[in-house]
Amino acid sequence: MLSHSRCFTRNFSRSLSALRQGNNVLARRATAALSASPSITVKSEPRSSIFQIQYFRTSVAYRDEVVTVKAPAFAESVTEGDVRWEKAVGDTVSEDELVCEIETDKTSVQVPSPAAGVIEELLIPDGGKVEGGTPLFKLRKGAGAPKAEAPAAAAPPPPPPSAAPSPPPAAAAVGPIPTTMPPVPPVPAHAMDTKPVSAIKPTAAPAAPVGQAEGAAKGARTESRVKMNRMRLRIAQRLKEAQNTCAMLTTFNEVDMSNISEMRQSYKDAFLKKHNIKLGFMSAFVKAAAYALADQPAVNAVIDDTTKEIVYRDYVDISVAVATPKGLVVPVIRSVEGMNFADIEKAINALGEKARKNELAVEDMDGGTFTISNGGVFGSLFGTPIINPPQSAILGMHGIFDKPVAIGGKVEVRPMMYVALTYDHRLIDGREAVTFLRKIKSVIEDPRVLLLDM
Repeated sequence: MLSHSRCFTRNFSRSLSALRQGNNVLARRATAALSASPSITVKSEPRSSIFQIQYFRTSVAYRDEVVTVKAPAFAESVTEGDVRWEKAVGDTVSEDELVCEIETDKTSVQVPSPAAGVIEELLIPDGGKVEGGTPLFKLRKGAGAPKAEAPAAAAPPPPPPSAAPSPPPAAAAVGPIPTTMPPVPPVPAHAMDTKPVSAIKPTAAPAAPVGQAEGAAKGARTESRVKMNRMRLRIAQRLKEAQNTCAMLTTFNEVDMSNISEMRQSYKDAFLKKHNIKLGFMSAFVKAAAYALADQPAVNAVIDDTTKEIVYRDYVDISVAVATPKGLVVPVIRSVEGMNFADIEKAINALGEKARKNELAVEDMDGGTFTISNGGVFGSLFGTPIINPPQSAILGMHGIFDKPVAIGGKVEVRPMMYVALTYDHRLIDGREAVTFLRKIKSVIEDPRVLLLDM
C-alpha cells in the first residue's frame, strides 16, 4: 500500500512538471500511469494532453449552514441603538431583504439578510438596545427558500367540459295551478281600538350587550400610548439643551418675492433642460445665506464653552431641515460658498431623496455651521425657529402670500414672505443679526446683488 501511494505521487508530480514544460510525450505517459491506478478516474482527450481528475463535494451542509448576523458598526458619535424587527422566527427571507432596523440617536441603520434562507432565532428582543457588532439573529441558509413555480405544461390537463344539465320539469318547479280563490280572513266582531299618534309610546330598543355598550362609551374618548423612538428623544433633548444654554433672540423681516418669482418663472424650463433638475426657491435662500454669512462672520461662528473661545469658520456648511415620519433631520450641504444654484438644487434633491428612503447616514448630518428651516412648505405664516446646537443661528422661511404693500407711494399687491433669524445673543449682537437678515432680503429681492458683490 505504501509503495502504491509513492508511485501515485511520483506519477502525479511527473505529469504536472510535464505540463509545465510543454512536453506532450511525458504528459501522455504520466496520464497512462495515472489511469492504471484503481483509485483515480482520469479523462484524457485525443487532441489534448490536458487531463481532468473528477471529484465531487456535498453541498447539503453548506446549504443548511446557520450563520449569525451581527449589528453593523456605528459612527463614532453613536454608541447604541434600539432594534425594531421587520421579520419573525420562521419567516423566509431573500438575499438583501430587510430584516430589522436599528434606530440610533441620529438615524436608522437597516440590517438586510446576507443570503436567502429562514430566520431561525432572534437574539435580541424587539426594542432591545444593541451596540456595534452585537449578534442579532441566526439565519439558516437555503432552508425554505422559495421554489420556482412548475411550468404550465406539467399541470394536468383540465377535464373536458361536461354537458349542460337539462332543466328540471316546469311542473315540478311551479306546481299545480289553483282553481279557487283563497279564503278571506274573518273580520273581528268588535271594533278595533284607535289611538292618536301622540298617545303611542315608542317601543324601547333591545338593550345592547354590556361589552358593546362599554366599548361605544370608550370609543368617544380613547387614548393610546406609543413609545418614543430614539430619534425623537434625541431631538427633544437637543432642543431643550438649546433653550437652557443659548440666550435666544429672534428678529424678523419681510421679503418681496416678485423678482425671484419672475426669474424662476422665466428660466425654469431652460434650467430643467440643462441641469435636469427643477429650480426652486430654496437654492436662492441657501446661496443668499452663504453670501450673508461671509459678510457677517459672527453669525457663522460658535462659542467653545470648554475653552471659552469664539471659533470663526472660513467655510459655510448649511444644514437644511427636512421633515420625516420619524422626526426632523438636518442633512448638511457642505462648502456652499463655492456652489451655484444648480449645485445647490442637486445637493438638496439628493439629501431629500435619502431622507425619504431612510438612508441618511450620520456623516450626512454631522457638522453644519448654519441652519435653514422652511416652514412655508406647510403653509406657515409666522414663527420663531429654535437654534440647532452647537450652531449660533437659524433662518426660518415661511409661506408666500399676496399682501398690499407701499411701493413708491402707491399701494400694490406683492407676494411677500416673512423671514425670521433666531440667534445666540451671547455671541451675536442685534446689529450683526439685523444686518445679516437685511443682506438676505436684498439678495432675494434683487439677485443681481450677487453678481455685483454689493
